[in-house]
Amino acid sequence: MKIDNDFYEIVIAYNVLTDVSYLSSVIDYIQPQYFKDGNIRSIVNVIIDYYKKRDEVPTLTEIKGYLTTPELKDNFKAVIILFTDFDQKFNKDELYENTERFLKEKAVYHTLLDVADHATDEDLDTNIVLEKFEKSCNVNLATDIGLDYFDDIDIHIKDLITVDNTISSKWEWLDRKLGGGFLENGRAIYVFAGETNIGKSIFLGNVAKNISEQGKTVLLISLEMSELVYAKRLTTNLTQIPINDLHNRTDDIKAVVEQYKRNHNNSRVLVKEFPPNTITCSHLKGYIKKIIDKGIKIDTIVIDYVNLLRSTVGNNSYERIKDVTEQLRALTYTFDCPIITATQLNRQGYNEINPSLDTIGESIGLAATADCIFSIWQEEEDAELGIIKLGIMKNRFGENYGGISMRIDYNTLTLSEDNTFSEDRDINTAMSTLDFLSDTES
Repeated sequence: MKIDNDFYEIVIAYNVLTDVSYLSSVIDYIQPQYFKDGNIRSIVNVIIDYYKKRDEVPTLTEIKGYLTTPELKDNFKAVIILFTDFDQKFNKDELYENTERFLKEKAVYHTLLDVADHATDEDLDTNIVLEKFEKSCNVNLATDIGLDYFDDIDIHIKDLITVDNTISSKWEWLDRKLGGGFLENGRAIYVFAGETNIGKSIFLGNVAKNISEQGKTVLLISLEMSELVYAKRLTTNLTQIPINDLHNRTDDIKAVVEQYKRNHNNSRVLVKEFPPNTITCSHLKGYIKKIIDKGIKIDTIVIDYVNLLRSTVGNNSYERIKDVTEQLRALTYTFDCPIITATQLNRQGYNEINPSLDTIGESIGLAATADCIFSIWQEEEDAELGIIKLGIMKNRFGENYGGISMRIDYNTLTLSEDNTFSEDRDINTAMSTLDFLSDTES
């Protein structure tokens, strides 16, 4: 519904000056240039100036104290006169809804003017342009107070007895730790953390394949390997043909994949590559929307890996990775599906047994934002034994501890649980693993 912006300038000015709660809601979005009326523009500028200096919303008395020139006092008087000609009672929901629309329209309009002024610049960064427009459209004056714990206890009880739908990882131990698997409706980001060349991409590839075979559509974003390289990894895992022998068995591959498709008619894995550090979460969001517009429902997003996404904010890796992780987590709300990704450990985490959160590379902000973080590590003899360890660094949905030794077949890049050796056994050394396996065989 279109609103009368000239009239709504007065409405906003009145509420800004008389309702501290309203002012608190709009102060982060409002700008003096949004107002045609010069008197309102001057008073809004005073309010913003106060807020920037004090980091708090001013009262009407404090605003009057900032009217330090005769001109500002005249501006204030002129604005007060505007309030005499309209009903000063407002429906709160309608007020906030119309204010949000006003601010969005003004933000988009002024962003458009700014972009037009720099359209011929040779160094114009279209990523920044996109970020500005998205910021303009993300004005949110939500008035919902949230859950009133005592009054809404019935809602809480209903939630307690409602089982969250999950997507199985196809690994019993991990599903148990996660309370059933990855949350189907999103609102969560899961991260595998390990040192360089430990097998993070192998875990992500196995997760993508395991989820897809449940009749799900998985979008796999590769920022490190090409689409066809990832396809080879999926093929060797799916067909169990050694990766180095794939080129010799193309007929077998086609037969196995076609049979797999007949048995899993709804399964899809979409692999899309982007060069590292070239796409932002905004770009990713736009790309995903294009897929959805084609009628494809995405059930899970796998990103290899988070550190290679680009951020337009932050002057260091801590700020950059924190921003990217927060935006990725927001996308799980937008698209109602989980995001599963990976990250590097820092040097402290190399060769560490069951590394902890303080070994997360580049940004502890990632550790603070992610819902679950799984550690991947190996001891000296593990690779030769075909063993790789998986542990819990952080878990918002269950036990925040434990680990398991998994079997890894490097010929087919396949991961599987070793039911004879789990967190209930000693996983401190690879030698104890060998001793235990020897005992079970004798």
